[in-house]
Order: sequence, then structure tokens, then C-alpha cells
Amino acid sequence: MNYKAFEEFCKNNKIEYCKNEPMKHHTSFKIGGNADFLVKVASLNELKAVLKEIVKLNISYFILGKGSNLLVSDKGIEGVVISLLEMNEISVSEDTITAFAGASLAAVCNAALENCLEGLEFAYGIPGSVGGALYMNAGAYGGEMSQVVTKAEYITPDGKTASIALKDMHLGYRTSIFKNTDKIITCVTFKLKKGKEAEIKAKMDDYITRRRSKQPLEYPSAGSTFKRPEGYFAGALIEENNLKGKAVGGAMVSQKHAGFVINYNNACCSDVMELIDYIKKTVLENNGVQLECEVIFVGR
Repeated sequence: MNYKAFEEFCKNNKIEYCKNEPMKHHTSFKIGGNADFLVKVASLNELKAVLKEIVKLNISYFILGKGSNLLVSDKGIEGVVISLLEMNEISVSEDTITAFAGASLAAVCNAALENCLEGLEFAYGIPGSVGGALYMNAGAYGGEMSQVVTKAEYITPDGKTASIALKDMHLGYRTSIFKNTDKIITCVTFKLKKGKEAEIKAKMDDYITRRRSKQPLEYPSAGSTFKRPEGYFAGALIEENNLKGKAVGGAMVSQKHAGFVINYNNACCSDVMELIDYIKKTVLENNGVQLECEVIFVGR
């Protein structure tokens, strides 16, 4: 890959970049080898320019938000990782919030609270970015992105920008059209409704308290490891098989919530993968249920 030319491009265009960047610094799991290149784009124009150069040089790329649902290979990621976290502007107009893909969900929830807008309380505490949340149709406590999003802006690798309406996003359980296409989410529009600040804050406080009491937030993880199997709860099945506390290397099934695989002692990706495979095999053998990962594996 022509990294030398790409590095020159970044220097000439004053685009922030790092070489051989440890991905453990960019994921909530705190796991992952080095990315060959990591660039931080601060605007749509910078993102367009980077994509154009990457396509021209035939370099592979990966789009990164807050890395809260990722397990990165111990061998790292080939090509260029494009971080959108600096594309994080949020604006509010009446009952509508527009947020760039790199904005944190927490910041959007706080903007809603400050403007007495209700409907996003469920998302408070989900540790992702706006783009990542729409990509996965993130949800909690009976709410999900499909209930509050009306449209999104996106860009394709050839630099074309467009918008997409909710009905065309194919939002389902932890999935969207963005998972199966090359559309890169750049901006999301939320439609909320006027509410009372005290009631909105009470709901947000309740949800964050529940999260802290039930989830192992004191350890690095990627959130719920498995999708909810139809008719079951993944955590309950794992607990039923006495797998709480089961460890492989530095990875462990949380004692607090069996639905979470945690990095309790400098786990590497292979530890987590081996533990996930063991859990899946055990649950399939004993319960006849095929668990499916919610965590996304990326890298070499």
C-alpha cells in the first residue's frame, strides 16, 4: 500500500494522523493491535478528501466512532482507520436535533435535556457515537434509534453525499442498511417532543443508575456480547450454564452480568474470541440455542 504518498497528502492538507496506532486506545474493550494509519477528520470536506485519496491510492479503510462495540484483532487493522470523533457538532431547532456522526450519544441526550426534549432518555449511558448508534440501531430499556431518527446524511467512498429517510434505513434489531453498504453516516436528525425538564432528567438518572447497578461498567468491555436470541435472554442462558466467572486468559464472563464478556486482566483479542466460542458451544449443546455476537470483530 502506498502509505508514503498518503502521509504526504495528510501533511500537505494538515490532516491529523498517526502511524502504527494501538487500537486498544480507541476501543471500549481496550484491546487491539496497531492500525497501519489512523486519521482524524474534523469536517465533511476533510472526510471527502481523505476518501478520495484512499480510493486513488487503493488503500483499504475502516470507519471508527467511539469503538464501543468493536473487538479489534491482536494483529491490528490493515490500511487506514478514519476516526470521525472530531465531527461532533450538535444543533437544536425547536423539537429537532441534528448531530454529526462523531458526537457522543451522551452529548445528544444532554442537549435534549437542556432543551426540554423527550424521547432520547433510553440512550443515556449507551457509550457510543451517533453514527455508531444508528449503524447498529442501538437501543435500551424499550427504546431504540428507529423511534427517534427521521433522516441521515451519508457519503460514499467516491465522495457523493446524499440523505436517506428513516423508511429506507432498514433498521432492525442491531442492524441497518449501513451494515451492508458502503454508505458512511455523517449526520443524523432526531425528531423529539417537548417535555418537562425534571421528568426527562428523572428518567435519565433512573436509566443510568440501573446501568451502573446491573452492568460491569468498572471493567473494559464492548457492552452486551451477544444479541438477544428469539424467546430467550443471552445472559440468562449463559448464567444457567454456570459460566459466570469463566475465564480465558484475561477475558472473563462478568460475575455481575453474564451477558458481558469483560477485559478484567489485560486480555487480548484471542482470549475474548476463545471465550466467546466456548460460551456459544456450551449454550448450543445444552440449550439448543445458537448465540450470535453483537460485538463486531475487525482487523487482520
